[in-house]
Amino acid sequence: MDNNIILSMRGINKTFPGVRALQNVDFTLRKGEIHALMGENGAGKSTLVKVLTGVYQKDSGHISFGEENKEVVIKSPQDAQKACISTVYQEITLCPNLSIAENMFIGRGNYTFVNWRAREKKAEEILKKLKIPARATQQLGICSLAVQQMVAIARAVDMECKVLILDEPTSSLDESEVALLFSLMRDLKKRGVSIVFITHFLEQVYEICDKITVLRNGELVGEYEIKDLPRIELISKMIGKKFDGTSELQKEKQKNIDVTAPFVYEAEGLSSTEARPFDFNIRKGEINGFTGLLGSGRSECVRAIFGADKITSGNIRVNGKIVKITKPRDAMECRIGYLPEDRKIDGIVADLSVRDNIILALQVMKGFFKPFSKSDAEEFADKYISLLGIKTASQDTPIKSLSGGNQQKVILARWLLTNPQYLILDEPTRGIDVGTKFEIQKLVLKLAQDGVSVTFISSEIDEMLNTCSRLIVMRDRNIVGEMTGEEMTQANIMHTIAGEAGQND
Repeated sequence: MDNNIILSMRGINKTFPGVRALQNVDFTLRKGEIHALMGENGAGKSTLVKVLTGVYQKDSGHISFGEENKEVVIKSPQDAQKACISTVYQEITLCPNLSIAENMFIGRGNYTFVNWRAREKKAEEILKKLKIPARATQQLGICSLAVQQMVAIARAVDMECKVLILDEPTSSLDESEVALLFSLMRDLKKRGVSIVFITHFLEQVYEICDKITVLRNGELVGEYEIKDLPRIELISKMIGKKFDGTSELQKEKQKNIDVTAPFVYEAEGLSSTEARPFDFNIRKGEINGFTGLLGSGRSECVRAIFGADKITSGNIRVNGKIVKITKPRDAMECRIGYLPEDRKIDGIVADLSVRDNIILALQVMKGFFKPFSKSDAEEFADKYISLLGIKTASQDTPIKSLSGGNQQKVILARWLLTNPQYLILDEPTRGIDVGTKFEIQKLVLKLAQDGVSVTFISSEIDEMLNTCSRLIVMRDRNIVGEMTGEEMTQANIMHTIAGEAGQND
């Protein structure tokens, strides 16, 4: 037996109604190890962590912890904390209005008599020991996000955690802040703390981690030494594709871009609170797409194009004229439509009817003080329910009662009703059946034939290849390549996503 094992999860199963989230998953963590937990959206990473930290209860399986390899029962986050397992999430869960010292000790001990001077002194010692560039008396909210993350980690370490789970800790950090965080992680590793690192940034995994465990569709793909798993193979294992570069495109695919067609939308140096500066353009009737792993920045780019996130810089032209798009309403007035990645949060209005969801965008453009007549609204709904084959008992059915695929069609109908000249579709086929996927792809191709420009995003590379005539490849929130024509193969895309190391493998 490996005496260095600090955590062992064996045969973990977890089922939700209609969904098998984890199926016989194993995970092993050793003392003083930084271990990446990798997988695409829905792979089971978050579920496995929530089972480990007591947020969810496993259906079956065993969890052993500590050098004695004793089986533990974790029924709550408090149980996990007692077992010396701590989690630092992407969103800071501390109190920005309190000092760093107060945040480090809040919720711990008896508050009847608190010697805050002693606690501030202890906090100062911890900050110095972990080389965190801050003072104990500073208000947390004025610190950088990196320092706030470090304080959350310091709190966990002071609570004598042996296993530290970092869930997307670098998603909002710049390069210098990431370097500070990695320095702290390496220091903790030397002290014997074991770290589970969840991220979508490949470069960071290969910079900081010792091992990688890959999950896909709720199942274990494997555990690998970082030195034994080239990036291109990691991507292949994450998406479940063994590629040979011979994938054929569908006959219906838009094969070429009409280079004489005018640009509908152009952006130079466009950035938002979530997207790094990028250049982008699309011609009339073109289908292009952003591709890359989840977290690569593809959704952040299209949200900036639509004004869904606050724009921080850049110049935008629509039909050759300079325009200012600072909010979705501005984009809508430029006849730009946007189907968001998460239809349940950003797309549907669950309690409204199918009809009201269809007319929503056009009603916003017209103004809510000028409502459509009932007959007009019913006519619009009838047209698109028929055109898109939306399966619903009636127009009055709440959209939340429809299947995922039919909800997606309703959102498509909403934007088609506005007569867009440019349509952004972010994961329009996620979570829907194969038949509906094909229908949506055919609709996209038909829209392009009719002169509508479409930006199409999908996690499935085959779907992108079967639809787009130009692909923009992203990695770590930067555009790292652009492909057209014969360059657009699954192998080229995956090598570009992986970076230069992948090119040599």
